[in-house]
Amino acid sequence: MKSAPALDLRPQIIKKVPYKMKKIMQRLIWLTVLLFTQSCSQDVQPLTIGFWNGENLFDTDDDPNTNDEEFAIGGRKNVTREIYDLKIKQSAEVLADLNADVVGICEVEHQWVLEDLNDAYPQRDYEIIHYESPDNRGIDNALLYDPNKLKVISSRAILNSLPKGGNTRDILYVKGEYADEIIHIFINHWPSNYGGREKAIPKRAATATLISKEISAILLNDAGAEIILLGDFNEDPDEMNVQSLKTVGLSSLMEPMLGQPKTGTYVYRGKDLFYDQIIVHESLKDARGLAIDPESVYILDLPKYRQQEGDYAHYPFRFWAGNNLLGGFSDHLAVRVNIIKK
Repeated sequence: MKSAPALDLRPQIIKKVPYKMKKIMQRLIWLTVLLFTQSCSQDVQPLTIGFWNGENLFDTDDDPNTNDEEFAIGGRKNVTREIYDLKIKQSAEVLADLNADVVGICEVEHQWVLEDLNDAYPQRDYEIIHYESPDNRGIDNALLYDPNKLKVISSRAILNSLPKGGNTRDILYVKGEYADEIIHIFINHWPSNYGGREKAIPKRAATATLISKEISAILLNDAGAEIILLGDFNEDPDEMNVQSLKTVGLSSLMEPMLGQPKTGTYVYRGKDLFYDQIIVHESLKDARGLAIDPESVYILDLPKYRQQEGDYAHYPFRFWAGNNLLGGFSDHLAVRVNIIKK
């Protein structure tokens, strides 16, 4: 029987890996990890977020508690069921062209109007978040979302009490989860210039202060919170109250577009304005968590959404002009951006 070979207990000479070779190996390992991480991130599809002012998306009933009678059957606009159905059809066409996973919408009266709109756009089966607000006209903010892309954790209506009293629409807040990251979404419709710009500015200042307090409370608990504001702010990105949001780290994605010819989401007295905006916290521009894709910032500015001739050529093709039915879409254009997982 053969005996086992004796163990060689002599000290072994270990050759050092040359420094350059070591650095190459480290880089190869780093590159492998990076490519693996990127491939995992690429498996997560972008979250497309949009906003649209639906221009008086009312039902046909006269609510005795609000000033909505002009849009009711028997009101001064002579609305019929056929006109309501046309409004829903045109609005669904906007949603189809916008093709967003999440859509903030304003100037909508009731939940069932949104249900009719959802039914008219069968390509997506949105879930709806809507609260009745104390606005005198009965118009509210809402969120439509694809539950396969965004998991909603919570939502609430933020009461917007104006200086010297007066009711306006709530701010809608939604806390959601996308790609294992928390995202905070606020749907806004700030007070308009109806009744005079000088009277409206303090109202918007109070609204900006309210939203800033909400943002500060979120950041107190999570300094890197991912926050996005959607809305019709009734101000351009360079105006005072929108600019004030920079004190809590927010900036408008539309600000770089200012000054571009024939570009905007709303037209007043021939001037292009960027009232409809997507405003994001600086955390959506850093190197971790979620980020906006700056190349994806988009205005839904197809020819059919603007009047092509006459005194109001280039104006958004609205549904109503006073009591006259134009049969267009809205006096505002929709906007959109992609959120990506980093």
